[in-house]
Amino acid sequence: MIEVKKVSKSFDGKKILHDISATFYTGKTNLIIGQSGSGKTVLMKSIVGLITPESGQILYNGKDLLAMNRSEVHALRSEIGMLFQGSALFDSLTVLQNVMFPLTMYTRKSMAQRIKRAEFCLERVNLKGVNNLLPSEISGGMQKRVAIARAIALNPKYLFCDEPNSGLDPRTSILIDELVSDITKEYNITTIVNTHDMNSVMGIGENIIFLNKGHKAWVGNKEEIFTAKNEALDDFVFASNLFKMVKKYVVKEHLESFFDIKEEG
Repeated sequence: MIEVKKVSKSFDGKKILHDISATFYTGKTNLIIGQSGSGKTVLMKSIVGLITPESGQILYNGKDLLAMNRSEVHALRSEIGMLFQGSALFDSLTVLQNVMFPLTMYTRKSMAQRIKRAEFCLERVNLKGVNNLLPSEISGGMQKRVAIARAIALNPKYLFCDEPNSGLDPRTSILIDELVSDITKEYNITTIVNTHDMNSVMGIGENIIFLNKGHKAWVGNKEEIFTAKNEALDDFVFASNLFKMVKKYVVKEHLESFFDIKEEG
């Protein structure tokens, strides 16, 4: 579990995060959502340790990241997997070598052990026959799966995904969402996904943190989002006519169910 307590951050005198407090649960897909400029990327980078907040605490199973020494931070890094927006694979390395990279950086495993682990991770994300190919020789969706395989190579306790569906077609996006969700539960990982993809929100949003202008404006899950009474959230989530229609349908069903219960009573 990761807890964020009263975290604030400013750049050039402008406050980006205003006393954010949130809990991200183990074994669940935790989503951070919000408009561009809402502070969601700054929050994620603060949690990972790429940005240092001016105040607050970031607790990894009760231990404050901001109070850790260098060796403790290094040890924590080995427990973190990162899935970047553009996959961030090394162009000059093969698929297998990309997945092996964190094993080389953070472990003393033999070459044979690293290869075995990398091959296992590639099989786990349903990639076969591509080990010796370069990233440029496979599709965008396959590149994303390679990035997921690399992210789980160290068997992390924590997984961070920054816009994992960026640049992908809807069908591939759903496959990536399902893969992230499956891996989260299978390995009991604390997963945090930074996204503006409403399909992801409705598909895998088990714990959703909505940021609005640097403030935590709402917390809930994918079911509760339909009946939430939050104007800023509505403007963000239900911007498209499709999702507006879905919300009207869900609310209608909710009300009809409520009145049926009252009549029975």
